Amino acid sequence: MKATGTWVRWLAAAGTLLMLTDVALAAAPMQRTQAPGYYRMMLGDFEVTVLSDGTLPFNVHELLTNITPARLDAALARAFLKEPIDFSVNAFLVNTGSKLALIDTGCGAAYGPGVGHLLQSLRAAGYRPEQVDDIYITHMHGDHIGGLLQDGKAAFPNATVHAAQAEAGYWLSEAQMNAKPAAERDGFKAAMTLFKPYVAAQRFQTFSGNVELLPGIRAVAASGHTPGHTMYLVSSKNESLLLWGDLMHVAAAQFPDPAVTIRFDIDSPRAARARIAAFADAAAKGYLVGGAHLSFPGLGHLRAAGPVSSGASNSKEAAGDAPLVSYAYVPVAYAVPAPPSSAPPSRSSH
Repeated sequence: MKATGTWVRWLAAAGTLLMLTDVALAAAPMQRTQAPGYYRMMLGDFEVTVLSDGTLPFNVHELLTNITPARLDAALARAFLKEPIDFSVNAFLVNTGSKLALIDTGCGAAYGPGVGHLLQSLRAAGYRPEQVDDIYITHMHGDHIGGLLQDGKAAFPNATVHAAQAEAGYWLSEAQMNAKPAAERDGFKAAMTLFKPYVAAQRFQTFSGNVELLPGIRAVAASGHTPGHTMYLVSSKNESLLLWGDLMHVAAAQFPDPAVTIRFDIDSPRAARARIAAFADAAAKGYLVGGAHLSFPGLGHLRAAGPVSSGASNSKEAAGDAPLVSYAYVPVAYAVPAPPSSAPPSRSSH
């Protein structure tokens, strides 16, 4: 009986300890953060690293145009999405072997704690800001240029920044800013502030049209979203990656109907025409595409999926006489880049 009583007391104590342990585990605070985000792949002889700056939530019913609320509801439901929709903010680092080039710089510190993590992701990926040789800007909206500065100084002290002349001539012009209502001037002021140290150090250069900027990196004009919005075609050997910038924003709506536009566009019909042409080109040529706001890592391929369903959008202005085509998006499959000399393991090794 004495032994039995000892066991009873021991079991009771153990149960109490387990309950306390459960309580302690349950009380651990939620972290609500992600790991530093980067995704690495090889493109021919180039190493491409996608860097996550974080995510921004948006109510897309307030933003998307040329689509009815009912059709947008259906599109979001098909993708299992609910408002607000998180937009990934992606930048792309290209190591050509002789140059380290960064396409866009994320949001910086101006958009809240959900973004502004590009430098953290860059370091986690094994690089340092001072190693970046060139920065290519798709356009001068704040979520693409905000990371140019850190604590008021150039975040990339050795880099030369490049942008289309049409883009610089718009956003960095006081005359253009002063022609706008006061409520629309903040974007101009932000761009001028962010580029100032690079301009002062004579490390800001502009280009015009479709031009090769580095061996393997070519500018491709795609205006409409902004006056000088630019895509960048990265090519090595027989492989190509077209970095879209803000060619599109909401995959669930704009892949099924490329004529869907967004209020951020300065010239929505022109932006839609650029998107329709770029989608068709990517699907026909089968090359990889990268989107600044596609879900991280924002890389994939397009496949034509047939005509856009009737009544979808007012597409004639954007598409002209050609039938408007919908697209299926196939994101990249996760992979670890292999050394150039490596070969797949033999079946006997499994």
